[in-house]
Amino acid sequence: MSILDWCVLFGTLLIIVSYGVYKSRGTKNIDGYLLGNQSLPWYSVCLSVMATQASAITFLSAPGLAYSSGMSFVQFYFGLPLAMIVLCITFVPIFHRLKVYTAYEYLEQRFDLNTRVLTAILFLIQRGLSTGITIYAPAIILSTILNINTVYTTLFIGSIVVFYTVYGGTKAVSYTQMLQMSIIFLGLFAAGYVVVSLLPENIGFVKAISVAGKMGRTNAIDFTFDWNNQYTVWSGLIGGFFLQLSYFGTDQSQVGRYLTGSSVSQSRLGLLMNGLVKIPMQFLILLIGILVFTFYQFNKPPIFFNSFELNKLEKSAYKPQLDSIYVSYEAAFAAKQSELLKLNDALDANDASAIDEQRQKLELADRETKALNKSATDLMLKNDSNADVNDNNYIFLSFVTKYLPQGLIGLLIAIIFLASMGSTASALNSLASTSVIDVYKRLIKKDGSDNQYLSASRWATIFWGVVCIIMALYASKIGNLIEAVNILGSYVYGTVLGIFLVAFYVKLVDGRSVFFGAVFAELLVCITGYFEVVAYLWLNVIGCLLVILISLLIQLIKSYRLPASPIEP
Repeated sequence: MSILDWCVLFGTLLIIVSYGVYKSRGTKNIDGYLLGNQSLPWYSVCLSVMATQASAITFLSAPGLAYSSGMSFVQFYFGLPLAMIVLCITFVPIFHRLKVYTAYEYLEQRFDLNTRVLTAILFLIQRGLSTGITIYAPAIILSTILNINTVYTTLFIGSIVVFYTVYGGTKAVSYTQMLQMSIIFLGLFAAGYVVVSLLPENIGFVKAISVAGKMGRTNAIDFTFDWNNQYTVWSGLIGGFFLQLSYFGTDQSQVGRYLTGSSVSQSRLGLLMNGLVKIPMQFLILLIGILVFTFYQFNKPPIFFNSFELNKLEKSAYKPQLDSIYVSYEAAFAAKQSELLKLNDALDANDASAIDEQRQKLELADRETKALNKSATDLMLKNDSNADVNDNNYIFLSFVTKYLPQGLIGLLIAIIFLASMGSTASALNSLASTSVIDVYKRLIKKDGSDNQYLSASRWATIFWGVVCIIMALYASKIGNLIEAVNILGSYVYGTVLGIFLVAFYVKLVDGRSVFFGAVFAELLVCITGYFEVVAYLWLNVIGCLLVILISLLIQLIKSYRLPASPIEP
């Protein structure tokens, strides 16, 4: 990167962190630290909720996912608006009325301490692991730019986020997120415009989408019903609805964001706006990935986008074999471009038969380049069995650093950093609040002072920061990051949502019944997910329904076995 890009990058990060620390000054009690004194307006709630969900993974992995497999991932969010409506009607007024710090406090009031602690532990495990993945995403960026190992960059990024989260609590998180999302929207539109402007003169926006479509990358909507297809309208509407309802309704990283709203109406409005804006935003991010895909059909992409791993291979004893692959790759790309130009002519002539013929030829050429890519990754594994051979997460980053103008490179990389910082800070704050309110305050020190709980919250933030950084060091082994986060969440969110739905709507079920119902349901979900019986989004539906059904069954068995009351004489 140029000096200008470095200045833009570090200048943006410095402004964001300083702004968050400044706005959160004077936080002296646990209410201010964990809930921001419930003083924030709807637009701050909306942007904070969006920033918590839209991590660096969104801006790093989603374009790579679109590049590799198309637009179908957008269907994942189809259940979001429906989930926001349900949340606004049920969850939000209940949480505000009870004046809780965490979502899990309510469960003890409704059931018992065991159910509250079980749900809190499920959240802590899931969110702790997922947050490690969100820290790893920007570490990829620094490692690529500086050509150093991600271990060092992971430690650096994690330390920055832990610092301002420990200092300012939820106010620092919310205020920085509001500014972050404003910059993120600006950068996304700029990136989309620049990608189109870099395409050949005779390839405009519409033609770029057409080329990508003929190569199977614009498959945004799929109405087929297939239990094993991860992204369809039905898995998005049904499975996505349950996942989003559980995420926003029971995950403390999100509940903590809208509990900062100054009133029920402000929290509701913030959530509804999030439901309206999120799908177009995600569509735009995936569309940028599609445009990058088209760009690389006319401009030769690297055989492997992770430059750090590629550089290692080029310096190894396998360099002669790699050079041979390079020669074949050059020839394969030249042949592919020839077919692509013919497709372009067929599109101009609107010749359906020629278009179909060229589409098939391009598919064959695409397979050949993928086979050469596989040969290169096989060499990487021979050279280093621990090599990261999934380069999905590096596609957009590689494009940004090589082709975007000076200044904009620094801004877009700053955006990815900001997104990671926002979601990671929210997660650390929620992990700390759940640890202190649901575990420490409830089980360990029940009669502590406000200052003691504030100190415990800061130490809990540091503890979870260390745990998440350790998890981030192992994140390179899990493939596409955005899918990994959602798969991990799907193992837990359905069960947690089921517990809350029983609490809200099935009044006859008691604490012991729902506790054992949740334990059995979680075991069945883990078994189903491990053996990949269905696509992961359906795990949310299965977990939720199992908790409700098993809890009811246990309650009915208990009621049936209870001895009848003696008849009064």
